[in-house]
Amino acid sequence: MQQAPFFQVIDGQLIGARQVASPNYNQRPEHTEIQLVVVHNISLPPSQFGGGYIEQFFQNQLDWSQHPYFQSIEGMQVSAHLLILRSGEVLQFVNFNDRAWHAGRSTYLGKKECNDYSIGIELEGSDDLPFDEVQYAVLAQVTAALQVAYPKILQHLAGHSDIAPGRKTDPGPFFDWVKFRTLLQQHKIHQE
Repeated sequence: MQQAPFFQVIDGQLIGARQVASPNYNQRPEHTEIQLVVVHNISLPPSQFGGGYIEQFFQNQLDWSQHPYFQSIEGMQVSAHLLILRSGEVLQFVNFNDRAWHAGRSTYLGKKECNDYSIGIELEGSDDLPFDEVQYAVLAQVTAALQVAYPKILQHLAGHSDIAPGRKTDPGPFFDWVKFRTLLQQHKIHQE
């Protein structure tokens, strides 16, 4: 069995992730603490995996003519801090110290503009297909590392649909929150 990757946060960078710089970020508001992790899903084209299109999209390098769906998102500039591929590989697009553009208009516990104080994690997936087991395992490992670096997120994990209800549906009905939270708890116990 392959050894689990080692994840650690140093200066806003996730050690253990492949670094792929996105131009789609800006500074967090001054004196803002990271208090939330937002779980998303993304697939380009929808419900199709692989091809490197998400990576290209987050870098503003997607060839809009490659697929009819891409024309509907042409010109959008978005990013997330992390992307977890179906293989379990983790890519970091934006340093955690910076504000990624993943949540859009959003509210969490009455506090608006979640991009200001959250970390966005995209899972390669869709609302209509199950996620891969390795994605849950890696998401738990990554989240545990984030909780060490940013203790205010310990009790604050949300889906995009939780912070933008009616506008967003991801991570969707196939995302198993109980499985994720159980794996996260087990991972934290093994760390102690």
